[in-house]
Amino acid sequence: MVRLTRIYTRSGDKGKTSLGDGRRIVKHDLRVEAYGTIDEANAIIGLARLQTAHAPAVDAMLRRIQNDLFDLGADLCVPAGPDAAAGLRIVQPQIDRLEQEIDAMNAALAPLASFILPGGTAGAAHLHFGRTVVRRAERLICRLAEVETVNPLAVAYVNRLSDHLFVLARHMNKDEGGDILWVPGETRQIVND
Repeated sequence: MVRLTRIYTRSGDKGKTSLGDGRRIVKHDLRVEAYGTIDEANAIIGLARLQTAHAPAVDAMLRRIQNDLFDLGADLCVPAGPDAAAGLRIVQPQIDRLEQEIDAMNAALAPLASFILPGGTAGAAHLHFGRTVVRRAERLICRLAEVETVNPLAVAYVNRLSDHLFVLARHMNKDEGGDILWVPGETRQIVND
């Protein structure tokens, strides 16, 4: 368990931070961007959880995901590779759980006949927002994996998580009027009222 007795250290005042292996790097390093974006997604999921008091099963899923995202941040802050210190890593059962939850939720949803617009309920809107940030994190992690060794399950996890948040947003909208469908070309003609 982590124990923090002091919040500020002043060690980052000159634009550098420490990785989990003790190495100091600049705060704008691609690795820091990747796990910082994961932290951003986690905060958005925290906002979505403000809308789940009426849905304990949904809240439990999001709580597990928030814990997973801390695991993912820990995974990313300790570089992988043969010489790297063993650290907390994303593992296949975490991905399997997401897939099982996606399949269970999706089974109760009508098939999509159109793309959907992000929105609907407040909870669903937050989940769509979180999904887009997870996609950005995925792009950053993939870029990082091109230049450094990254746990391949970390990439798989964020890929699956964005799908999970999409289906969960649809699930939250299901009983509140449904998804907002994209109407291609709807605003191409000028309408005078």
